[in-house]
Order: sequence, then C-alpha cells, then structure tokens
Amino acid sequence: MHETVRGSTVVVAADYFQSYAVVGLLAAVGVLFVAAAFGAGRLLRPVVPTPEKLMTYECGVDPVGEGWAHTQVRYYVYAFLYVIFAVDSIFLFPWATVFAAPGYGATTLVEMFVFLGFLAVGLLYAYKKGVLAWT
Repeated sequence: MHETVRGSTVVVAADYFQSYAVVGLLAAVGVLFVAAAFGAGRLLRPVVPTPEKLMTYECGVDPVGEGWAHTQVRYYVYAFLYVIFAVDSIFLFPWATVFAAPGYGATTLVEMFVFLGFLAVGLLYAYKKGVLAWT
C-alpha cells in the first residue's frame, strides 16, 4: 500500500510538470513563429534608402522646422489628476457593496472617510501648489 501512495505522488508530479512542459513548448513555438516572420520580412523586403524615405513623416505633412516641440506640462498634470481621482472613485463601488453588508457598516464608513481624507489632502496640496490654476 505504501508503494501505491508513493507511485501516485510521482504520477501527480509528472502530470503537474507535463502541464508546464506544454505551456513552455507553446511559448517556444510562439517565439520561433514571430522570429521566423520577422526574419522572412527582413529577407523579402526591398532595401533602397533614399533621402525621402529617411525623412521624418507624419500624417502626410512635410516636416517644417525642428523636430523638437515644447509641450505644456500643465495638460499632463490635469490628466494625471484625472486618472488619480478616476481610479480612486473606482474604489468607492466595492465600498458601497461592503457597506450594505450586515456587520460592516461603522467600520467601513470610518475607513472610507479616512480614504476620502487622503484624497482631500492630495487635492488641497495640488491647489496650494497652484497646479489647478488654468493660465
């Protein structure tokens, strides 16, 4: 009976590693397929560099001036603040479902007000730094 238990453990371990072997084999085949596709593309494409082909191209408009353009950082700050508050608002939905469950009311309410307090402090900090001033 001891041999049977030991034998089944070996069989379970073999099945376990066989599953990983299948995943590894599929990953290797996928990598080889992508490498073969890129290699075939490199071998079959024509290579005739001309000044027109090497010129920067965007949306059919000929480039004028330098390739360096200044971007206003304030737009990124607004986008970053939006993402922060949008993601934080996602946390409000699970809170609402847990708050409705019996036995979690007061604790969940306190935790959510702490969470909203941190958000308020962050918004106040952004306001004090002048980040929210649109100029």
